[in-house]
Amino acid sequence: MKLMFLLLGHLLVTLARLASPGGLRSVVAESLAVKHQLLIMKRSQRGASNLTSWDRLMLGFYTLLVSPKRLCKMAVITKPSTLLRLHHALVKCKYHLLYRSQRPCRPGPKGPSGELIAAVVEMKTRKPRMGCRKIAEQISNPFGLEINKDVVRRILIQHYRPAPGGAGPSWLSVIGQTKDSLWSVDLCRCESILRQSYWVMVVMDVFTRRIVGFGVAAANLDGPGVCRIFNRAITRQRMPKYLSSDHEPLFRFQRWLANLRILEVDEIKSIPCTPRSHAFIERLIGTIRREYLEQTLIWNQGDLERKLERYKSYYNRHRCHTGLLGITPAQRNGAPAHPIANLHSYRWREHCNGLFQTPAAA
Repeated sequence: MKLMFLLLGHLLVTLARLASPGGLRSVVAESLAVKHQLLIMKRSQRGASNLTSWDRLMLGFYTLLVSPKRLCKMAVITKPSTLLRLHHALVKCKYHLLYRSQRPCRPGPKGPSGELIAAVVEMKTRKPRMGCRKIAEQISNPFGLEINKDVVRRILIQHYRPAPGGAGPSWLSVIGQTKDSLWSVDLCRCESILRQSYWVMVVMDVFTRRIVGFGVAAANLDGPGVCRIFNRAITRQRMPKYLSSDHEPLFRFQRWLANLRILEVDEIKSIPCTPRSHAFIERLIGTIRREYLEQTLIWNQGDLERKLERYKSYYNRHRCHTGLLGITPAQRNGAPAHPIANLHSYRWREHCNGLFQTPAAA
């Protein structure tokens, strides 16, 4: 009886659509499109269906005759790669709408004048070691302007390019002196399938290139939140002497600085406007994005934490590193090497639910 009511309901809806203007054309086009998709799916039973140019032309023609509200209901063929591309496009569109420079109907304050920009850049050029706070004070005093360090920082990021060379020791010399007592920390954002934003803290041992740990939190981070995810990432780890971080505003909270003092860790700031001074952790974050986060879908915070732990195990134990002469970070840290495999008899080991495969001894 229930099926009869459903059938009668679909029949009444179809008759109502046929009675509307252009309804007959829409119903016929939708029926042909669904049948064409079924023929494509029956064409290849073993693998994914491949669309020919004729298939794309016909399906595109059918969609012109169907109401836009019915497109999501008549779509039968959907591949994982299509869903991933759609998710990446939605995330890109979200950040484009949030941070685009031209916002009609939402006027904001005007930026600094050209004369102020030139004065800030000139002072930084004459005194490269002077910080943003000191530059703001030196500009405000003689010219009688109200300018803070954040405005100076934004001006230097956009308009100041440091000269090649520079005074003081290089970043690599600092790494060579600290050896295995230097960690790097940085933050990146990750989007779930529901377009919820999460902060991911990555902690890396610079000498061994191994991932010390990950910390995940919601997008609205504060001082206690930064300390909480950092302590979670370094759980059961021997603390280093130095910690390298960039000039992210989240690393300027008083709780963050107090937490480092309690852990007896000295913080080393990277050089402003010089990504190469923080190159190792920046490269690691790019690798995680390209190899893993952009190849899978994230449901919630717990799912993101579990997947990052799987990638940490794969990266440290099984992924060879070019900067380590082809060995893994775990071997650089003192772990024994894997047994030598024979080309005539070996097996493939899967990692991260089959996303990565590495050969191993049988």
